[in-house]
Amino acid sequence: MGESVRITMMSSFHIYIDEKRVENPVSKSRKGTALMEYLVLHRGKSVPNQQLLNELWPEHSVTNPENALKTLVSRMRLLLNQMVPGMGACIVSDRGAYHWQSMPNMTIDAVELMDLFDAIPAEQDAVKQRGMYRRVMELYTGDLYQTGDIEAEPGFAQQLHTQFLGAVYGYIELLRKVEDYNAICAVCRAALEVDSFDDRLHIELMKAMISLNRTSDALVQYKHATNLTYRYLGSAPSPQMTAFYQEMNKARQTLKLNLDAIRQELHNSSLERGAFVCDYEMFKAIYSLEMRNLERLGTTMFLGIIMIGDSDEANFDSIRQDNIMNGLIEILRDNLRKGDIITHFSPSVVALLLPTVNYKTGSMVMERIRQLFYQRYPNSDIPFHSRLGLLGKDAFKVGGDDEDGQTGE
Repeated sequence: MGESVRITMMSSFHIYIDEKRVENPVSKSRKGTALMEYLVLHRGKSVPNQQLLNELWPEHSVTNPENALKTLVSRMRLLLNQMVPGMGACIVSDRGAYHWQSMPNMTIDAVELMDLFDAIPAEQDAVKQRGMYRRVMELYTGDLYQTGDIEAEPGFAQQLHTQFLGAVYGYIELLRKVEDYNAICAVCRAALEVDSFDDRLHIELMKAMISLNRTSDALVQYKHATNLTYRYLGSAPSPQMTAFYQEMNKARQTLKLNLDAIRQELHNSSLERGAFVCDYEMFKAIYSLEMRNLERLGTTMFLGIIMIGDSDEANFDSIRQDNIMNGLIEILRDNLRKGDIITHFSPSVVALLLPTVNYKTGSMVMERIRQLFYQRYPNSDIPFHSRLGLLGKDAFKVGGDDEDGQTGE
């Protein structure tokens, strides 16, 4: 075979001949693509016919699965030969089994990745190992393409995903030894394109940013990571993420930043629009700081609580609840003042810090939010409960301002 053939199975299924992507008739057959991938991922090992029948036609969903398998193999060989003469011979018949045998000048990204995952731990030369890690990052453009026609496909995909993350962690450790923090940032960002919810990747990225004196960028990354967790998983940050934030906060207090760096960080922060949304740990830290200012300046601050539903337990299905709470957060962020602070306290409760307002003004704010909520969810049967209470040394005096707010109907 004179032409070079490159097959990609990560993220998408394509075939390139002499580095030119060609029309791929194989991809039009879901079961044919699944069969080809299944044989390729067994890396030359014979797969018994019965195993293929069980995977492709579970519970014998066709009348004659043996003939169906033979027909599928014949069709696949024909389609492969249409692209490159002789490529159909890659599907090799054994006694009661089949295996895949790549032709010369043929590369397959998934196979090369599996070989790299096996070889990297044994490589002692750091320069060669770094080159192998770079190749992994180039090849792993996304998780294994799956048609859903083979029961074992999710297992293959998860195994490759886990091995990829293991390789990324190893690459980061190698780069940390030579203090190449810019490279660590690039590796983490590329890996987060594949797995946006991996806490370790977010933490490693923030550590590298801090090492580069990019503390403000690390805080932005922390907000991004926690917002992802709230929005898509409906949960608070992991203990590891919370612990890292606390350590980062301590470290920030000891950093000797010059005046220009501090000024730039404050300027960047001032450009953000709307109320500030944060996790509960940051909410408490901001509260402590604001209380010191209240005592010194003699001003007031109120705590607002909004509960969606009749209790702090799930009142409706989790997907609907998540959508509703995200909608409420957006309403608050867009309609409160820049100095107001918002946190998603629990699955159905949002807490607010409202500085420098009196009770009447605060009540008007809560009523306006209630109206905006029902404008967004008209004719809704979702209960909206709110309370407003004074914060500070007078908060616990008998007769202090603390009344029930409006409740949606």
